[in-house]
Amino acid sequence: MPKISIISGAYNISRCYSFEKSMESILSQSFSDFEFIICDDGSTDNTAELLEKYERLDGRIKIIRNENNMGLAYSLNRCIEKSTGEYIARHDCDDYADTDRLKKQIEYLEAHENISLLGTNAKLFDEKGVWGEMKFPEKVTKKDFLFCSPFQHGSIMIRKAALLDCGCYRVAKETRRAEDYDLFMRVIMKYECENLQEPLYYFCEDENTLARRRYRYRIDEAKVRWRGFKMLGLLPKGIPYVIKPLVVGLIPARLLKLLKDKFLKRK
Repeated sequence: MPKISIISGAYNISRCYSFEKSMESILSQSFSDFEFIICDDGSTDNTAELLEKYERLDGRIKIIRNENNMGLAYSLNRCIEKSTGEYIARHDCDDYADTDRLKKQIEYLEAHENISLLGTNAKLFDEKGVWGEMKFPEKVTKKDFLFCSPFQHGSIMIRKAALLDCGCYRVAKETRRAEDYDLFMRVIMKYECENLQEPLYYFCEDENTLARRRYRYRIDEAKVRWRGFKMLGLLPKGIPYVIKPLVVGLIPARLLKLLKDKFLKRK
């Protein structure tokens, strides 16, 4: 059995300019003892053909499919059910990873048995290349969840036993765009979590990313925050942060992009 199971969801990836780079970044990892499970979430384009090509090229890749579009949480849970690794690593098919990402994470987790979930810092890119960086807290605490999620979802690696103990991803209307936030708050209730302070993950952040963040998803995130903050004992202090996504959602997309570019140091 492989040491690591990498899980990913894919939907209509033919439109994704970074798909091939994303796949190659995993297949060329310096740590090679893994399986790569990808769930085609009811794609309506030629995603199945693109994934099958890689499945034929590398026996570590396993493709599963949803007949209908079920969302990322449902798709990732299916991948987890099929997984056989001791560790679960996330990856998104429009992002890419540093060659040593898996190696550095597995070595750290093997040397620190008290840590159950480990993320990394991340660099941001678009069609023009890398333009910024996201830094996350090294030692994650409950209070770190107030402003935003203290992890880049695609960068995390977690012990499978801990993930199963926390119930995996919660499939619900309000977790459609906040499945990671919801999961991480449940994990921090039981386990120690950290982030490597190296940018080992490259996250696609472009104009299309902002366009996908519709206001109804901001409402869903507020519900996830309320539920999670209540569980973590962050209320009533956390109430302003519960309504934060509702306020941010009212900011015009162009202005929001300018603010984000400035904050994340666009080159």
